[in-house]
Amino acid sequence: MDAPPAAPPPARLASRVWEVFFAAARLGLTSFGGPTAHLGYFREEYVARRRWLDEAAYADLVALGQLLPGPASSQVGIAVGVRRAGLLGGFAAWLGFTAPSAIALILFAVGVGAAGDLADAGWLRGLKSVAVAVVALALWGMARDLAPDRTRRAVAVGAAVLLLFVSGAGAQIAVIAAGALAGLLILRASAAERAAVHAPVSLAGGVPRAVGVLALLLFVALLAGLPMAVRAVDSEPLRVFDAFYRAGSLVFGGGHVVLPLLEAEVTPPGWVGPDEFIAGYGAAQAVPGPLFTFAAYLGATMKTFGSAWAGGLFALAAIFLPSFLLVAGVLPFWDALRERAAVRAALRGVNAAVVGLLLAALYDPVWTSAVKAPEDFALVVAAFGLLAVWRVPPWIVVPLAAGAGAAVAAL
Repeated sequence: MDAPPAAPPPARLASRVWEVFFAAARLGLTSFGGPTAHLGYFREEYVARRRWLDEAAYADLVALGQLLPGPASSQVGIAVGVRRAGLLGGFAAWLGFTAPSAIALILFAVGVGAAGDLADAGWLRGLKSVAVAVVALALWGMARDLAPDRTRRAVAVGAAVLLLFVSGAGAQIAVIAAGALAGLLILRASAAERAAVHAPVSLAGGVPRAVGVLALLLFVALLAGLPMAVRAVDSEPLRVFDAFYRAGSLVFGGGHVVLPLLEAEVTPPGWVGPDEFIAGYGAAQAVPGPLFTFAAYLGATMKTFGSAWAGGLFALAAIFLPSFLLVAGVLPFWDALRERAAVRAALRGVNAAVVGLLLAALYDPVWTSAVKAPEDFALVVAAFGLLAVWRVPPWIVVPLAAGAGAAVAAL
């Protein structure tokens, strides 16, 4: 097993932190295409170009990102930063990668607020159509990768059917837990898969085990304690923080899967209207970086904070805080944890349930809010064709669809 990198002296550490920030900012400005594409960009930048870690270490970090709830690509970036420059390096990696899209989406929220009533906005029809096409394409890819056999497809279908009858964040959490249980009971690895697991590279990155334990305890304390605090204290900012923290803590499968969790949290209390929600999700496809920055748009749209920038940054911090705590908490123990067959089996079940979660979300709220006339369905088909058949980048498809929606409305 490779030894973790030695801690550099303070001056060198500061230099490395800035180095991590600028490398991550470059990725944050150019990484279009969603979580899977992000991992490819990361490999090219951190493994092939900068040689901060080798292929085996990077593969183990990707496995870690897939295991943990939250934004997989962002967590891989944070872990790379931690390994390179400690915990400050992890924060620098997150900030550089996240800031460009967060700023763009807060500015979009300001523009949506200035536009007034969205009910008759033609461009909004186009953005909703893109959202349908993007979620459908993500579902297709995730079903192929995460539910490749009949057993896992059955778990996915069961999860989708349940969620179409029982809505809400509690039902989604129950489905994820049931997926983990199904994985433990019926999705154990085959002998060939067990033989293919290689000896892990040490990934502690200089994070002491005591720090890891404290991070995990804080993660659990906030997840369990925030709902109790919300019931005890009448504070809307506290309720908002709890909602976004819980979404960041419990979503498996990456950016697109956060859609139903956030929708269940922000639309029932009236913080964000359905039209505003889907408009922001469509716009999020046109910016680089992590899809979790959709939270910045939602926070900026809320009236809770008075300032779009305050609300956007507040929601952004709340939804990403679990990722920091989990990466810092699990890294010191990951060398031993990933070898456990039960962990890998539970993850298989969770991933299959996530496919069902996204399938249910494709119908409600995405399809039900977007497709209300034949013209809307035509926009969805055109957007899906551009994305799936002709491989046109989302940042091109989104403005094209918005323009097409405006043109259709004008006819």
